[in-house]
Amino acid sequence: MTRSDLVELLAERFSQLTHKDADAAVKTILDAMADALVRGHRIEIRGFGSFAINRRPPRLGRNPRTGASVPVPERRVPHFKPGKALREAVGSQPVDLPASSSTR
Repeated sequence: MTRSDLVELLAERFSQLTHKDADAAVKTILDAMADALVRGHRIEIRGFGSFAINRRPPRLGRNPRTGASVPVPERRVPHFKPGKALREAVGSQPVDLPASSSTR
């Protein structure tokens, strides 16, 4: 599902919302979530999951071409942990993936 799919679904489900209003609502929610994560806050949506920031400590990496040691600075990365209801809903559905798809 893409952002535009979400906007379409919202506009269809709530007939009083125009497409422009649905787009503004989705943008506002996503911007608020991104801003909270940037400030280091945790986001919890009951029944769906939580978003938090994980810290990856600095480390010494290697340049694969030259083999030289390269310092990799500390990073903060977003992390999503699904809630129990979402895990159960996804886990109970049969997997129907195309034969040519690959997973990471």
